[in-house]
Amino acid sequence: MSCILSCCSTVDLKKEHLEKLNISYTCFHYNLDGVEYPDDLGQTIAFSDFYERLRKGSDSKTSQISVGEYEEYFKSLLDSGKDVLHISLSSGISGSYRSACTAAEILKEQYPDRKLYVVDSLAASSGYGLIMDELAKKRDEGMTIDELRDWIEDNKLRMHHWFFSSDLTFFVKGGRVSKVSGMIGGVFEICPLMNVSVDGKLIPRSKIRTKKKVIVEAVKRMLVHADGGKNYSGKVFMSNSDCFDDATAVADLVKENFKNIDGDVLINDIGTVIGSHSGPGTVALFFWGDKRVD
Repeated sequence: MSCILSCCSTVDLKKEHLEKLNISYTCFHYNLDGVEYPDDLGQTIAFSDFYERLRKGSDSKTSQISVGEYEEYFKSLLDSGKDVLHISLSSGISGSYRSACTAAEILKEQYPDRKLYVVDSLAASSGYGLIMDELAKKRDEGMTIDELRDWIEDNKLRMHHWFFSSDLTFFVKGGRVSKVSGMIGGVFEICPLMNVSVDGKLIPRSKIRTKKKVIVEAVKRMLVHADGGKNYSGKVFMSNSDCFDDATAVADLVKENFKNIDGDVLINDIGTVIGSHSGPGTVALFFWGDKRVD
């Protein structure tokens, strides 16, 4: 490998997926009912158990990776003798990007002959994961660390995130949906269609009544924005928070409309950190497309 590719657990990919691609990762943390756990891709607590506890009223609070933790993590990678390209969770969602940058700056003096780059993905969940998947492919095709850094800086806004939730409880709790909108949404079965903005923030875009209609609308947005429209030939990743049937309904509609996608639609689990804020019932769709502009 030309360099070590690195990310955080909030890529929401399976542990085996990251290992197969030789991608290193470090874990966020979350506190569930007063007990702290690592966001370790479902290894400590199964995702189904985590979401069941949320449904029953358990409280989950998240914490980002500290500067000191990043220092120790980056040291372990740099000590292998390779340069490191670390891609962070969107700065519009978390302060982890700034912490990683601070740690990298501290380590420059200790490792003057090594390159340690930190890039803000402006992405989240398996959209962040799809970015890492593409970077691994380009690394294996021979791109240098500088070429990889330049490529992702030039292309990260082409990663589209379209998602919805049939349960707005946690979006209201986190302030992303107002209490009034949440109440009305529950009464009238409104499922907001949301995406990630140009500055990496989660933004509600449309209020759509019924889950069936929002599934159709999410795929319509892919028809509008995907590279090549219906001829899109890239990969499609999805993530879901314990609502696999809803995710499958979206995936089936994607496969019906896009005959040339690269492989099958990959459905992942929304991990415990992102899931602490989305709650159960969220489905997200990710693909490469035109550049996000708002």
